[in-house]
Amino acid sequence: MDIIDKLYKAVEDKGVVCVGLDTSLNYIPEFFKGKFQNNVEEILFNFNKEIIDSTYDVAACFKVQIAYYEALGIDGLKAYSRTVKYLKEKDLISIGDIKRGDIADTAKQYAKAHFKGDFEVDFITLSPYMGLDSIEPYMPYLESGEKGAFALVRTSNKGAEDLQYVDTKNENKVFHMVGEKVNTMGKSALGSFGYSTLGAVVGCTHVDEAKEIREKMDSTFFLIPGYGAQGGKAEDVALYLKNGNGGVVNSSRKILLAYKRENREKEFALCAREEAIRMRDEIKRACDNLKA
Repeated sequence: MDIIDKLYKAVEDKGVVCVGLDTSLNYIPEFFKGKFQNNVEEILFNFNKEIIDSTYDVAACFKVQIAYYEALGIDGLKAYSRTVKYLKEKDLISIGDIKRGDIADTAKQYAKAHFKGDFEVDFITLSPYMGLDSIEPYMPYLESGEKGAFALVRTSNKGAEDLQYVDTKNENKVFHMVGEKVNTMGKSALGSFGYSTLGAVVGCTHVDEAKEIREKMDSTFFLIPGYGAQGGKAEDVALYLKNGNGGVVNSSRKILLAYKRENREKEFALCAREEAIRMRDEIKRACDNLKA
């Protein structure tokens, strides 16, 4: 099964939640850190393992943001590697949030680094704003069906308006142009459900053009940030999906820190599960209401 078909089926079976393992040491309860004598690698990996074990049946996939691990040096990267390997062992879908955007031989090396070896994941994130030749070196992996990528099209941060919303000569926005090019480029790597292994990152914090984006990017699977902490609501998310599928919705802090809101430090993993279920069900209701 192509990796994009596997993701589509995971959404169909488990819902749209993507658990973001943007794991800061500050997010981890002190009692848990104490179990591992402040060994950074063991703390990070074992915390992630607890979150994965508590949410794998209610989440479609897991996104591991590499910056949180790189910032902690070799020990952090060892924890990253162990995390993505653990996801593979459990036959769960992994997204390496690496946002690479270079070209030519450099991009080929990034592809090798994250589609093979110690950092191997199923999907990665890419930035196409240097040009589409920054995506081309990854296409052989994507066209094989074994790997996938999400290209940044319209992001959820406030600064997206600085560049992505600039008007083009045909009275479109830059992100529209990028999205159309990504959608066209991905047509060479379609799975059996009609979606490409070349997906797009499309934030749900700007909803005015949601319907247009979804219609124009007809064969593009979305990775949707912005839900929760950045202000995106379930009703906003539903606009970017097709009958409740065609995308996954990332949540990091809201899931990882659910225990803090409820003051249940010892039950951090159970709280993460409860938040993932709440999020899944809320978005499903919004999708059902949209169809009604």
